[in-house]
Amino acid sequence: MNARLLLVATATATGLLAVSVPLTAFADTTGATTATLTVTGGVLSITVPTDAGSLGTRANSVGGGAISGALGTVEVSDGRSAAAGSGWVASAISTAFTPLVGPAVAASAVAYSAGPITKVGTATYTPNDPSDLTGVAPVITATGITGDNSATWNPTITVTVPGGMAAGVYAATITHSVV
Repeated sequence: MNARLLLVATATATGLLAVSVPLTAFADTTGATTATLTVTGGVLSITVPTDAGSLGTRANSVGGGAISGALGTVEVSDGRSAAAGSGWVASAISTAFTPLVGPAVAASAVAYSAGPITKVGTATYTPNDPSDLTGVAPVITATGITGDNSATWNPTITVTVPGGMAAGVYAATITHSVV
C-alpha cells in the first residue's frame, strides 16, 4: 500500500481529517436594557418676610383701638413626597409690641388672619386665624397631602392697642415655624 494512501486512511479513521463547511453569522437585531431612577424626598421649609414694615398708624385715644396691616408673604414648601394623608402645621408666636419708653402692647392683643391661600399640589389647607399670639399658635393646617406641595399666604396682623398708651413706634417680632 502506498504510504500516502495509508496516511489518508489513518487520518480518516481517527477523525483528524477536517472538512471545511462555511457557517452563516447571526447578529442580534434588538436588545433590552433595564434602567432605574430614584426620586428622594426633600425637606419641609418655611419662608417668611424679614421685615414687614409698618402695620399701620392710629391716632392716640383714651379708648384704644385696633391697627391692622399685611405682614408679607409666607410660604411653606413640602418636598418630602409625602404619602397620602400626611400633613403639616404652620404656627406663629409674637413678642409684645414694645415702644422705646413706656408699657408694651401684650402679645395676647395680637391676632393673625391668614387670608387667601395659594396652593400647589394636592392638599387641603385650613386657616386657624388665632386671636392671641402669646404662645405658639397654629395658623395653617395642611391635611390630605399626596406628594410635594406648597402653600402661600399674606397674613393680616391686627393689634388691639389698649387705651391710654403713649405715642410712639411699637415693635415686635413674629416668628413662624412649620412641623
